[in-house]
Amino acid sequence: MGVAAGPIRVVVAKPGLDGHDRGAKVIARALRDAGMEVIYTGLHQTPEQIVDTAIQEDADAIGLSILSGAHNTLFAKVIDLLKEREAEDILVFGGGIIPDEDIPPLKEKGVAEIFTPGATTASIVDWVRENVRQPAASGG
Repeated sequence: MGVAAGPIRVVVAKPGLDGHDRGAKVIARALRDAGMEVIYTGLHQTPEQIVDTAIQEDADAIGLSILSGAHNTLFAKVIDLLKEREAEDILVFGGGIIPDEDIPPLKEKGVAEIFTPGATTASIVDWVRENVRQPAASGG
């Protein structure tokens, strides 16, 4: 793990019972068009499935899309599982229908960024490029 070269790898996931994935697919396509490797997990994923996929795919980041209102529970579970699996180096960001007042507590729990409706694909791509940096090779 921790390969310094190559494109940024992002798992885009739809946790929980939310059945609307158009936005997640748009983000996945935008990241892919920007040269990133994207693994889209599909609908109705459990936090365990998402974390397993991210670890198996040697992902640099997980992008969660939640419209169901279960963001506080599902984001926290993904963060907790990454800690349990000693994979805290995988950055978690997300978006969807998330009230402004829920964003600070989510960030305190470890979610790196939250994108709400109206965020442009360009702003998300730029944020990922600026914040999901693989460390430089250290001779090994």
